[in-house]
Amino acid sequence: MEIPKRFRGKVAIVTASTQGIGFAIAERLGLEGASVVISSRKQQNVDAAAEKLRAKGIEVLAVVCHVSNAQQRKDLIDKTVQKYGKIDVVVSNAAANPSVDPILQTKDSVLDKLWEINVKTCILLLKDAVPHMQKGSSVVIISSITGFNPPSSLAMYGVTKTALLGLTKALAAEMAPYTRVNCVAPGFVPTNFSSFLTTNDAVRQELEGKTLLGRLGTTEDMAAATAFLASEDASYITGETIVVSGGMPSRL
Repeated sequence: MEIPKRFRGKVAIVTASTQGIGFAIAERLGLEGASVVISSRKQQNVDAAAEKLRAKGIEVLAVVCHVSNAQQRKDLIDKTVQKYGKIDVVVSNAAANPSVDPILQTKDSVLDKLWEINVKTCILLLKDAVPHMQKGSSVVIISSITGFNPPSSLAMYGVTKTALLGLTKALAAEMAPYTRVNCVAPGFVPTNFSSFLTTNDAVRQELEGKTLLGRLGTTEDMAAATAFLASEDASYITGETIVVSGGMPSRL
């Protein structure tokens, strides 16, 4: 398949982008011509990911950014603007899932961390980014199919992902007409983040059986949907969530 070049001359920031879905998104945007700004918490991870992307001819700026650290968030935006002078695309992908406890048995500190990483930092990052975002810019928030029906093992995580569906709607109204805001809700994708679900054969087969396409998603599937929403091909789409789950039930 010939990859289009929809992001020539564009600058895209992708958070939590040194592995898994975030890395695949950065790679796809870069292959389509974007200068990509990747980030995660550890210098060695950022450096290794940048090397892989550069090997594919992608222009990359690699910045250490723990999204809950205000100074590091500011650095991420400042370094992007210093190097490229603008921001066209922001993909908010950072998430944490520190607990599999039932909601009413989840510790306060864990509840705080879930809200902070999965919801609040998305807002705070955009606060910093907005002054530098161009007319015709785009935000893509990465939610999850668990946002529609939070499963018992991922209940509070799922609820934070539900919040992102509402945040997408609210920000789309607030940032219109110059910036579009949309959301991708991935189904189950084998990554390090979801390894506890997908390395167990029985669980994996059960998840595959819930899809219509008979397979789990790939990180490339998620990247393709994200690139579409971020691109001019989606220029009349804002406030929407695309579920990329192989037909796994989400809503009517």
